Amino acid sequence: MDATRSGTPTVQYHNIPDQPIVAIVTSPLPTFQRQQRHCFGDSSPGEFPLAANPSIVLHVLTACNLEPQDLAKLEATCSFFRQPAHFPPDSELSISELAALDMCQKRVIFRPMNLEEREILKQRCGGSWKLVLRFLVAGEACCRREKAQAIAGPGHSIAVTVKGAVYSFGSNSSGQLGHGTTDEEWRPRQIRSLQGIRIIQAAAGAGRTMLISDAGQVYAFGKDSFGEAEYGVQGTKLVTTPRLVESLKDIFVVQAAIGNFFTAVLSREGRVYTFSWGNDTKLGHQTDVNDLEPHPLLGALENIPVVQIAAGYCYLLALACQPNGMSVYSVGCGLGGKLGHGTRTDEKHPRLIEQFRTLNLQPMVVAAGAWHAAVVGQDGRVCTWGWGRYGCLGHGNEECESVPKVVEGLSNVKAVHVATGDYTTFVVSDDGDVYSFGCGESSSLGHNTGPDGQGRHTNYLSPELVISLKQIKERVVQISLTNSIYWNAHTFALTETGTMYAFGAGDKGQLGVELVANQTERGNPERVDVDLS
Repeated sequence: MDATRSGTPTVQYHNIPDQPIVAIVTSPLPTFQRQQRHCFGDSSPGEFPLAANPSIVLHVLTACNLEPQDLAKLEATCSFFRQPAHFPPDSELSISELAALDMCQKRVIFRPMNLEEREILKQRCGGSWKLVLRFLVAGEACCRREKAQAIAGPGHSIAVTVKGAVYSFGSNSSGQLGHGTTDEEWRPRQIRSLQGIRIIQAAAGAGRTMLISDAGQVYAFGKDSFGEAEYGVQGTKLVTTPRLVESLKDIFVVQAAIGNFFTAVLSREGRVYTFSWGNDTKLGHQTDVNDLEPHPLLGALENIPVVQIAAGYCYLLALACQPNGMSVYSVGCGLGGKLGHGTRTDEKHPRLIEQFRTLNLQPMVVAAGAWHAAVVGQDGRVCTWGWGRYGCLGHGNEECESVPKVVEGLSNVKAVHVATGDYTTFVVSDDGDVYSFGCGESSSLGHNTGPDGQGRHTNYLSPELVISLKQIKERVVQISLTNSIYWNAHTFALTETGTMYAFGAGDKGQLGVELVANQTERGNPERVDVDLS
């Protein structure tokens, strides 16, 4: 899907919009003598200056961490950047392709790959290292890979430091805190059994937790299942310390998403696998509800790399990265229009959401609430769709929307992050301001209007600036909120310094702060005593 269009004239080697990158085709060039990378050299009179020291140019391109589309523009600007550079490891690669490869090799999920695996990924992304780099960068941007993370699960919470240490606190009835007990903890406590293992991603569901290491291994604890049965309770066996998921040991996993009836994981090659809820009317594969084996998500995404997955109560969103742009696919239950196709019917295989092409919007981040969904575009616009109860779509009403619709109340805001919960939505702007709308139950929206916090349970039909977060005078970079219909909601705000603030329901200790007397929630953000930097 080419979601962005440019009015600029076509250049012989270049027809690239700002965001998408397309393959660059060049005419055959004469063979040059193989060069060694060096920092000095003699230039002949009249020689193109950059050609005198291509090693310096390569070093500058790599060190500056240019965007993939900027490397493509350099190729279109000058033949020097698109002709073979005659450097190892591939003498046929151009300077810009080599720079893209060098930047790929800085990534934690790319470094362990062997040459064959790298080549497979390159072809899967479209045959260019620039496209591979865009795939990796897009995943980092929307999943906070290798960065601090705060996860507000259903009744329990997970915090991951930059160095990969994990803290947990809150409800522990199923052992989902990973400390070897079923005792509640209100104070953040490090999971000691993970020492020596660097965690880069975390996911929290009802009574269960999943952690992903930098080696692509998945550790799970809490309920011994990957989803609840539609009728009755599943997962009566409890696991109270992190246990390696054996069925995933041959898949290098980079992200997990936990819905109510199913769990999904994303491999480093951009393939999606699902567990449970696997009959052919739900996720396109015929399995028993107690099946603990991952099954590839069949259909349109089989040959398209995915950079992010997001799980709602009974549906899954996938952000895909293709040579001609970013796109969103949905699969699962369509009630309320939350699949975004203009209908309320179910989809058993992933289906492209066409509306973003109509809106001329390039999706960059997806979020799946229990019953509604949201996307942030490359231009900073926010779209929402699905059930509109309590105003969680931000359109000034409680109507459902069956296709993505731009939130006009954020027209003067450039968004960079969005988070959704049970009828609640948060948006973070590029300057660190936070806006929220939807259900105000449990004070989870952060709005304390009036004296003594009156109005903190008020529902908001349109986006409202969260003044209480602005008053902390720190730039917020991530919001996480409870995405479950069975638990009172709580919210975390993570700042660029690694400081974590909590508000909302805290009856199980899930805020990570001590509540006094009969207090069960906090309306104002309070700093959590854990350093994630």
